[in-house]
Amino acid sequence: MRPTLVVDRRADRSWAQNAVRLIEADARRSADTHLLRVALPSWSRWAGPDGEVGIDLYVKDESTHPTGSLKHRLARSLFLYALCNGWVVRGTPVIEASSGSTAVSEAYFAELIGVPFIAVMTRSTSPAKTALIERHGGRCHFVDHPGEVYAEALRLEAELGGHFIDQFTMAERATDWRGNNNIAESIFAQMADEDHPIPTWIVVGAGTGGTSATLGRYVRYRRHDTWLAVVDPENSVFLPAYETADGTLTAQTGSRIEGIGRPRVEPSFISQVIDRMIGVPDEASIATARRVSDLLGRRVGGSTGTNMWGAFSLVAEMAAARTPGSVVTLLCDSGDRYATTYFDDSWLAGSSFDLGPADAVLDEFFATGRWGA
Repeated sequence: MRPTLVVDRRADRSWAQNAVRLIEADARRSADTHLLRVALPSWSRWAGPDGEVGIDLYVKDESTHPTGSLKHRLARSLFLYALCNGWVVRGTPVIEASSGSTAVSEAYFAELIGVPFIAVMTRSTSPAKTALIERHGGRCHFVDHPGEVYAEALRLEAELGGHFIDQFTMAERATDWRGNNNIAESIFAQMADEDHPIPTWIVVGAGTGGTSATLGRYVRYRRHDTWLAVVDPENSVFLPAYETADGTLTAQTGSRIEGIGRPRVEPSFISQVIDRMIGVPDEASIATARRVSDLLGRRVGGSTGTNMWGAFSLVAEMAAARTPGSVVTLLCDSGDRYATTYFDDSWLAGSSFDLGPADAVLDEFFATGRWGA
């Protein structure tokens, strides 16, 4: 009789358990992000049958995460998902196709648990972005064309025996949308003692689609009377795909608003949980980012401008209908990352952006509550 073959990988489990412990400990140290109430003009309040009622606007400040953006939550979930599935073990190189905030946050978690991290990106990526990834020990691997990043990530996965963490596919499944301290559960817990604790609208953008999927599923699971609006910038196919129910749509150019908008419909974009989509011109995103920065006393990024443009339009709609309630959106990252772009007048002029029409809409909104876009 031939000897029985035994393959024992229990040693991998102890390393993974410690890696999960490190990530969970980091989450507890980080606590939660703040939910800020945004002051609205006096037209947002009026006399109701039982006293004064009105509309409240809130922004959840995701820039306070250790890596400075909303993507910190996603990166944490992606690493926990990969660890608990056994895809990342001691020494596994983790690979991502990204040069943005997700890659920065993933580099942070790779450094935390002691595994190599490689971000595949185009050669045109700014040195400021690569520096943020390298600051956390990540390595930047360059390709010539944007369309090559996915294939190159897969090639490196095979060559190095690594794990392609693939934010665009895994985002919607890596986060536990039923709770477990996800962004939806956090928002509703922080809203509990407000005048309108169940938001009328939650407004988010879509990059991977993971955040909108989490929120849309959560409000259905908890049976909340909350609508989910997703804002989409120019050159993104999410809105056309939502309108036509055609998930095969692609675009030749990418979004100029960093962090949101995609030239293809990503696997994590779950359109069925979205109640409304709103297209936002790039000039409107930038003008609103600047206006909100003045309102809050600190700079916010372009994707926050996109979110707030959509939120302002919904506040105006509710005010016109005399519908009291609350609107919640996200402050995705700090505008300090965009000092040489969205907040640089010479860059705007060179990029042929004219913020005048969008500024006029915002002026009218803050003065009267009417929305002229």
